[in-house]
Amino acid sequence: MKTKYLHTMVRVKDLDASMRFYELLGLKETRRIENDKARFTLVFMAPEGQPEAPVELTYNWDGDEGLPSDSRHFGHLAYEVDDIYAMCDKLQKAGVTINRPPRDGHMAFVRSPDNVSVELLQAGGSLPAQEPWSSMPNTGTW
Repeated sequence: MKTKYLHTMVRVKDLDASMRFYELLGLKETRRIENDKARFTLVFMAPEGQPEAPVELTYNWDGDEGLPSDSRHFGHLAYEVDDIYAMCDKLQKAGVTINRPPRDGHMAFVRSPDNVSVELLQAGGSLPAQEPWSSMPNTGTW
């Protein structure tokens, strides 16, 4: 039996803030579904050239008081990046907290506005250690 990856779904409290976060990671909106009867919006976002790897942002129009929760039961999303230091710098300059800095030049963790943990992995092996990242402590949970 063959299995095909479809998408990962995360519930979001503020659709615009969440979309801006995923856009910072390089994802673009690929599809949108508005359901007036059930009062929700689904926005599918994927890295350019990778429509087979979307994240589905599910926004309930009437709110979702359970968000943001710790979300650690969810696990995390993971994306490979060309330059982990440049990506973390870009995110940090946009106000995103780097929860687990890329001290090893290989892996970092950040969280979306809805507290979803996102792992960033360096493509092609670790980069040499670089300040300020190599001595930066963890912040919060990841």
